Amino acid sequence: MDKKITIAIDGFSSTGKSTLAKQLAKHLGYVYVDTGAMYRAVTLYAMQNGLISQGFFNREGLIEHLEDITLQFLYNPVLEFAEMYLNEENVEKEIRTLAVSQLVSRVAEVPEVRHKLVEQQKHMGEKKGVVMDGRDIGTVVFPNAELKIYMNASPETRAQRRFKELTGLGQEVTYDEVYNNVVERDYIDTHRADSPLVKADDAIEMDNSTITKQEQLQKVIDIVNELLAK
Repeated sequence: MDKKITIAIDGFSSTGKSTLAKQLAKHLGYVYVDTGAMYRAVTLYAMQNGLISQGFFNREGLIEHLEDITLQFLYNPVLEFAEMYLNEENVEKEIRTLAVSQLVSRVAEVPEVRHKLVEQQKHMGEKKGVVMDGRDIGTVVFPNAELKIYMNASPETRAQRRFKELTGLGQEVTYDEVYNNVVERDYIDTHRADSPLVKADDAIEMDNSTITKQEQLQKVIDIVNELLAK
């Protein structure tokens, strides 16, 4: 089918946005863009350059360094998804740590950072046929997207998922640390002045606390097929 649409997936942290977006993009043959990875990469850059740590954030310093940050998604045929590159270095593993998670919301609320990345994201979706997930995709990046999904789940469910993911990667974290991070990120994401996380008026809300990934995917595929058939 030649017709292509833009699909925007927003929601809280650890709701499985990226998993759904990857599965959907693969099923449709669309381009997948993980905007969260972009903010995580900028956060990693700030950490590596002494611009941010727990209790410290040199916002002006990061803003001054934005022109030195180059982000790319390069497809890995073995993993079957695009990995994040920061200044030509693969940082896919480094950006998924709890240390980055604990700081990324602070970086993401900086207007200059958001403006830089939103501009890139808009460019990535100019030709449609894209699935993009994040916090402000349906409200800011692609307000005219043909399909907007808003994902949710209880904080406890999301913390358990994230805890399982991190410990599975060999990271030494406690459930309480992960839960507190989830709650803190929820507050920052929904209360920041620039592009806070909100449900777009025309978004379809999905609470996946009690459904499987496959059930969720099938629901969205059915919706997409209805749209493409119009």
